[in-house]
Amino acid sequence: MPGTEYLRYVALGDSQTEGVGDGDDTTGLRGFADRLAEHLAVVDPAVRYANLAVRGRLAAQVRAQQLAPALALRPDLVTVVAGVNDLLRPRFDAVEVAGHLEEMFAAFTAAGAHVVTVTFPDLGEIVPLARPLGSRVSGLNSRIRAAAARHGVTVADIGGQAIARDPRLWTADRLHASPLGHERIAAALARAVRLPGSDDAWTLPLPPRTLPGPWQATAAELRWAAGFLGPWVARRVRGRSSGDGRTAKRPRLLPVGAAAGGAAEVARTETEGA
Repeated sequence: MPGTEYLRYVALGDSQTEGVGDGDDTTGLRGFADRLAEHLAVVDPAVRYANLAVRGRLAAQVRAQQLAPALALRPDLVTVVAGVNDLLRPRFDAVEVAGHLEEMFAAFTAAGAHVVTVTFPDLGEIVPLARPLGSRVSGLNSRIRAAAARHGVTVADIGGQAIARDPRLWTADRLHASPLGHERIAAALARAVRLPGSDDAWTLPLPPRTLPGPWQATAAELRWAAGFLGPWVARRVRGRSSGDGRTAKRPRLLPVGAAAGGAAEVARTETEGA
């Protein structure tokens, strides 16, 4: 039966994989990786799961800081999701970012792991002020698909689905998935690896919603810029990251139902950002 071979799942990445937007730092973060691990545990309760992701990390940092520890855990299933933080930087280089991702794809597949990654939605359809980034997103997605094809990596084409651009799948900062968004991402990944019970329902649209008028939309953009864009830019100017002082929430392979507990000390100095 498909999926029963996955007993050691390791997740690498940034804030999305850490689970920002799904829970909080007080009650704990859940996120799509936790949710995928729960899907795996339904198939086989013996599965163990580690999450090495740390918010704010660029693709190069994910490779440098998380690849070796992940390989040491000898996973049979790996999710590698990184690159959005790079997309937001002025000197974004799609070739360089995809290169870091491909190095991780190659290392894990050479070690016998099944690797799964994703494509990203156009940020401009979620954050109107980010419309100039559309070509960056499409360029990175095309390189992710090409690198994945070279190494037999499975791609969950989340970016290609209209549902991924529904604002209800995103938190107020519009950069992190909401609990519903994380749920849909986990379902997409479960379907991509053909877990028993998975299907394409994650692609289905939500019920129609009332769209804001022009003035409401403009006011919402201004509130977003003041509440989220401004602080993000300020951190960049100061050379700071939302991940400063933080470590992985679940660095060891544990049964899915087990709490990470004291497995990692988490600094509380910053809670916002990618």
